[in-house]
Amino acid sequence: MKRFMKTHEFHVLVVILILSAAITVVNPNFLTLENGFDLLKSYSFMGVLAIGILFVLISGGIDISFAATATVAEYVMAVVSIKLGGNMITSLLLATLVGLLLGAFNGFLISKFKIAPIITTIATMNFYYGILTVITGGKWIYALPEWFRAFADIRVFTLVSRAGTPYGLSVITLFWAVITVLAFFLLRYTILGRGIYAIGGDIGSAERVGFPVRRLQIFVYSFMGMMAGIAGVIQALLVQTVAPNSIVGKELDVIAAVVLGGASLSGGFGSVGGTLLGVFLIAVVKNGMTLVKIPAVWYDVFIGAVILISVGFTSWQGKKGYHQAVIDIEKEEAA
Repeated sequence: MKRFMKTHEFHVLVVILILSAAITVVNPNFLTLENGFDLLKSYSFMGVLAIGILFVLISGGIDISFAATATVAEYVMAVVSIKLGGNMITSLLLATLVGLLLGAFNGFLISKFKIAPIITTIATMNFYYGILTVITGGKWIYALPEWFRAFADIRVFTLVSRAGTPYGLSVITLFWAVITVLAFFLLRYTILGRGIYAIGGDIGSAERVGFPVRRLQIFVYSFMGMMAGIAGVIQALLVQTVAPNSIVGKELDVIAAVVLGGASLSGGFGSVGGTLLGVFLIAVVKNGMTLVKIPAVWYDVFIGAVILISVGFTSWQGKKGYHQAVIDIEKEEAA
C-alpha cells in the first residue's frame, strides 16, 4: 500500500476523488449511476485511442495522425456498409484493417527512414485527411444502416431511474473494457510488452539485448492504427453521423489524458491503469464543469493547468527517485 501511495496513479486517483466530491456537493446529479454509465459510454472513444497512444509513448514515439486515421477508417466503414451491407463484425474488421494499414505505413516510414515520429505523423495526418477530403468532397454521411443504429442502443444490462427512464451499461463501453484488459496483459506479461518498454527506455541497449527494434516500432504504430480504426466505429455509433472533420483536432485531449495518467513523453514509462485514470480525470473535469455551469471556454484553461501540475509533479517525483524503469537493461544484458 505504501508503495502504491507513492505512485503517480495514486495521486491522480486522489485528485479524481476530491474533484468528484466537490462537484457532487454543488450538483448531486454528478455522483449517480446514470451519469456514470453515460460517462463510460461517451468516453469510450477517447479511452480506446488513449490505449493506442500509450503504446506509442512508452516506445519513445509520438503519433499525431491517429485522429485522421480514425476518420478515414470511419468513413470507409460507413461507405462500404451502406453500399455493400454487412454487420457490426464486418464493420469493425474493415475499420480495424484500414487503421492497421495506415498505422503500419507510419511505422514503416519511422523505422525505415529514421524520420522523427512527430514530423512523420504530422505529414501523414495532413496526407490522410487531405486525400479523404479530396475524394469525399467533405460530404457528411447521415444515412447509416438500421442495424448500425440499433447496435448503439444495446445495453449489457438495464436499470430504471426514479423518473422511469431506462439506463445501463452500453455495449459500446465493452469495446473499451475488453481492449483495456488485453492491453494490460500485453504490456505486463508478454515479451512484446517488455520490448516496447525497453526501446522506450534506451533504444540502443534494447537493440544490444536482442529486441527487434524495427519490428517493435512498426507494431506500436500499427497497434495505434488499429485502435484508431475501432475508435472510428465507436465515434460513428455515438453520434450516428460520419463527417470528414468530426474527429480531427481531438489529438491533444487524448495525449493529455495519457500524460495525466503518468506516461512519459520521453518513453519507457506508462501504465494502462494510469491511462484509465487519466481518461477518467478528463471526463470528470469536463462533465463536472458542465454540471456546475462553468462556461466551456474555461475547459482548456483548466486542463492545461492540470497538465502543467501533473507533468511538474511527475518530474519532481523522478528527481526524488520514485520512478523506476520497468525493464532493467543491464539485468537483461547480464542474463
